[in-house]
Amino acid sequence: MMLSREVHDPGIGFVTLTRVHVSPDLQQARVMYTAFGDEKSRANSARALERVAPFLRRQIGARLRLKRVPELKFIYDGSIAGQDRIEQILNELHRPAPSDAESDE
Repeated sequence: MMLSREVHDPGIGFVTLTRVHVSPDLQQARVMYTAFGDEKSRANSARALERVAPFLRRQIGARLRLKRVPELKFIYDGSIAGQDRIEQILNELHRPAPSDAESDE
């Protein structure tokens, strides 16, 4: 389901939804996301997602025709950033150390 074209809140920034966990009774949906940028831009994205949640609920309800549409709770997914940091460390470990001849120049 493509809703991104319909959300025109500039505060959202570059957000990627990574997972959605829906409760068994369909009352709540925890939407995991990542956001590009520093801490300030991620905080802006979090606020913007909370602002657009009612709109997204209406869109989901209209398209899925559910009796009850789950409440959307957006949760920042830090696992992607953690994976990127681990990859960066591994790349640094595998980078060849400068030789003594190069450091004398």
